[in-house]
Amino acid sequence: MKDKGLKIKYFSLFFLFSFFILFCIPTFAAEKTIGVIMTGDIHYYREIHKSFTEALSSEGLGPGNVEIILQKPVPEPMSWTNAARKLVALDVDAIVSYGTPAAMAAMNETSKIPVIFAAVYDPQEAGIRGKNVTGISSKVPVATLLKNLKSISNFSRLGVVFSNIEKDSVLQINEVKQLENNLQFKSFIFNIKKLGDSSKITNIDALFLTTSCTVMQCVNDIIDIARKAKIPTATILGGEENSGVILTIAANPYEQGREAAKLAAKVIKGTKPSDLPIEQSKKVDVIINLKEAADMDLKVPFDLLTSATKVIK
Repeated sequence: MKDKGLKIKYFSLFFLFSFFILFCIPTFAAEKTIGVIMTGDIHYYREIHKSFTEALSSEGLGPGNVEIILQKPVPEPMSWTNAARKLVALDVDAIVSYGTPAAMAAMNETSKIPVIFAAVYDPQEAGIRGKNVTGISSKVPVATLLKNLKSISNFSRLGVVFSNIEKDSVLQINEVKQLENNLQFKSFIFNIKKLGDSSKITNIDALFLTTSCTVMQCVNDIIDIARKAKIPTATILGGEENSGVILTIAANPYEQGREAAKLAAKVIKGTKPSDLPIEQSKKVDVIINLKEAADMDLKVPFDLLTSATKVIK
């Protein structure tokens, strides 16, 4: 009887162990990892990431199902490369990137891991494409931004701050140059590589901030210069309106994050990125810092104010 009891006990333990192997271990193995490259502490990217994580949970890929490994490189080529290399070494199931430099770094480091991007100004012109890449563009017309800036201040000397190491920023310089004759202004280019370079900005009567990560890291210094010279500022990268940028026309960050999450969820669940066309932004924010304009004795046209999605008074 004693031997029989021991056999039953051992059988029960074996059954429990088998149950654990069959049912518990696959649950752990089913957890996926998504690597995210978010440059520095840029407000626009933070808003995108917040929307991304919330939308990912709505897709059934929240904590417990997916681990998000966040990389926050400084705006510098080697930092972007190292962030991408770390995620490749960790063999994540997908890489999500915010901004053109981060997307290009991820693409350069892997052809096997799917890359999903958001906040890329012009994917086609930047060369961000391939069978293992998809995402959502954040392109809005530079011409529209500058026409509206002209209605606030009839500038003739437009300063453009950019970074020559960021492809999207360079592309926007080219667009500005093409608008000079039509909008009757001359552009003056300021290459921002690091903090302190903003002191180069001088002898202009309006300022356009490109989508450069480096520029946005220096935005407070740039705005201080603009305030002292009483020149209006405009950008197509959101999130800096509270810093003092007078006119912002930018792809909505919450749409960027939400759509990136939907694409990432499909990829994680087995859809090939090549079957997911690159999406275009459908929701554009027009934000006016009326208080900043008033402090510079600038008047914002009524039709521009009524078309704004947000007015800071």
